[in-house]
Amino acid sequence: MPRLLHLNSSARTDSVTRRLGAAFVRGWREAGGGAVVHRDLAAEPVPPIGAGWTGICDTLLREGITEIARYPEAVRGPEQRRAWAVVAPLLAELTAADVVLIGAPMYNFGVPAALKAWIDQVTFPKMVLAPRRFVVLSARGGAYGPGTPREPFDHQGRYLLDFFRGHYAVEDGRLIGAELVNATVDPALAARLPQHRDSAARALEQADALARELAAAGREG
Repeated sequence: MPRLLHLNSSARTDSVTRRLGAAFVRGWREAGGGAVVHRDLAAEPVPPIGAGWTGICDTLLREGITEIARYPEAVRGPEQRRAWAVVAPLLAELTAADVVLIGAPMYNFGVPAALKAWIDQVTFPKMVLAPRRFVVLSARGGAYGPGTPREPFDHQGRYLLDFFRGHYAVEDGRLIGAELVNATVDPALAARLPQHRDSAARALEQADALARELAAAGREG
């Protein structure tokens, strides 16, 4: 059965990305998907990387170790063992998953620091995670889609998909997002509230549909 790793990174306890994630997980389970492992990176943040982590990376490069199962061979000394104690459970969850679902709101044109800390902890040189599939559930205060004036400032959704493709060799990355979330609180965007509601409704439908598609594909595979 296909397995799902679900990450939340929104600082809000009731956020658009959390609602999208809940819809995806519900569709996944209803379609017969397998086990779901959930990690809330905002509620239980992982620490930033330190010198121990960099030492492990240097050894992996120096000794040409690329297989994830062999990473422990590169752990040398107490500082690196402390770093590996943080990495090991995160990496185990990631490598056990067939689909990785990431709730990632846009904060200041980028991703939440909690999510970036997780990415740093589980990423090592020449690491390949294909054929796993990555799904990003996005929410942005404004409009950053194709053709919008703010499209060049999207260092969130585009960054994640580019990173998964460029570093992990994961070609199957999907992005589902809701735009104009700030229209719910900013009087200057009040006229665009219907656009936000339409965007959020479409995103919920897409999350449910994609969850069912990936659950079915995983069972058949």
